[in-house]
Amino acid sequence: MANDIQDAKTPDSDADQITPHDKVSRAKVEAVNKAAERPLYAPRKKIHPQRAKGKFRTIKWWMMAITLSIYYLAPWLRWDRGEGIADQAILIDISGRRFYFFYIEIWPQEVYYVTGLMIMGGIALFLVTSTAGRMWCGYSCPQTIWTDLFLVIERFFEGERNARIKLDNSKWTLDKIYKRLAKHTTWIAIALLTGGAWVFYFSDAPTLFNQLLHNQASFDAYLWIGLLASFTYVFGGLAREQVCTYMCPWPRIQAVMMDEESLAVMYRYDRGEPRGPHKKNDPWQGRGDCVQCRQCMVVCPTGIDIRDGLQLECIQCSLCIDACNSVMEKIGRPKGLIAYDSLKNFERRKNGEKNLFRIIRPRTIIYSLILVLVTIFMVYSLSNRSEIDVNILRDRNPLFVQLSSGGIRNGYTIKIMNKSKTVKKYSISIEGSDPYIIHGENINEYNQNGDPIVSVTRDRLKSVKIYVSIPRNQLHSESKDITFKVKDLLSDVADIQTTSFKGPK
Repeated sequence: MANDIQDAKTPDSDADQITPHDKVSRAKVEAVNKAAERPLYAPRKKIHPQRAKGKFRTIKWWMMAITLSIYYLAPWLRWDRGEGIADQAILIDISGRRFYFFYIEIWPQEVYYVTGLMIMGGIALFLVTSTAGRMWCGYSCPQTIWTDLFLVIERFFEGERNARIKLDNSKWTLDKIYKRLAKHTTWIAIALLTGGAWVFYFSDAPTLFNQLLHNQASFDAYLWIGLLASFTYVFGGLAREQVCTYMCPWPRIQAVMMDEESLAVMYRYDRGEPRGPHKKNDPWQGRGDCVQCRQCMVVCPTGIDIRDGLQLECIQCSLCIDACNSVMEKIGRPKGLIAYDSLKNFERRKNGEKNLFRIIRPRTIIYSLILVLVTIFMVYSLSNRSEIDVNILRDRNPLFVQLSSGGIRNGYTIKIMNKSKTVKKYSISIEGSDPYIIHGENINEYNQNGDPIVSVTRDRLKSVKIYVSIPRNQLHSESKDITFKVKDLLSDVADIQTTSFKGPK
């Protein structure tokens, strides 16, 4: 009975003996419950992120400068492509059905190269996510880049966080009208530049720019610039974090690529709890390092509390790390209360072990191998692809014609693509069937063997009609395989295609 009474009293009698680990666990459970209670969608509350200073903010400045410079300046890079083609290094030529990237030229039938590039980009994103979480979102995503740019403009005209909040809550005055008008005008100008820069990738940039200035561009150009400018203005200036939270699918699928060893920006609750205000010269025993300054929340572009754990809205921009480190410096505590960490390290510290960052893991090895193999295949294919491509279509109506001489004739349409930068002459011959007679429509030049010679201009596709006649006694069945050989007369580069020759039963 005494033991039963003692056991019944245990919860109350031990209330004052809760260990720091128990407090941390309770704080973690409360954070999870708090996150679970959030609605699927909530009306937007405008966020006024404060400018952060530190290592990660500097990295983001550099990333923004580099990526924006590439985006706006790349269409203006020149590359000599010869007569008849825009001298643009990066060009998506819709009318010519061609994609140019410096010395690489991709034709419509080579769409597998584009597929390969997309696979490389996807696998690289998987690798980065499995290694360091949403690092792409925090540093390189266009939504993040343009939101940062629009925030720079907003701070320039309206001031820092407190000044912007005060301006929002103030009445409309001439000063407020001026600041808002200047901000939105600059946003619209940047949005127009953004839309215009994208359109420049699809046409010769200097030519299109001159046409736009003189109102001579096509309606499609103005339409797309307007649409892209509108999206940039709304997403970067008005919607901002709503795009990341409700529109982007990546936060919802990234967990598939992550495990307990994946790095992510985390609040180290095992060090920060129990949290609370701290006065100068107060002891640190029996409490955590978090002083409830809320600076991690103030600088967050999505307005979340990183101390609530991993969240859908967190884009891993690391600005909370800079903010927290600056506070830790001021109060004389070690940096890293908020840092890149893994869930496994929390367990290691609980067991008295040191932090361990395992970058090399089965999934990162698999992603890396796939990326390397696809890259090798792409490089090999691009460096060894032929400058000639041939496609042969056999006539199906009629399948064959029986000549008065007793021979059998089939008709073929041969499409020859000259991918080189010079005019080429190609001979068309047949292998595997002798004797044969070959001639073409509107072809006036033949070699000494009687094979037709076709001239194809640079960077063009030419179709020619070819007729092949074979003696009846050479056909032992209603179908026979024949091989066309289209050979470049100067370089001896050839494309060999096998097709069928039809005859009577």
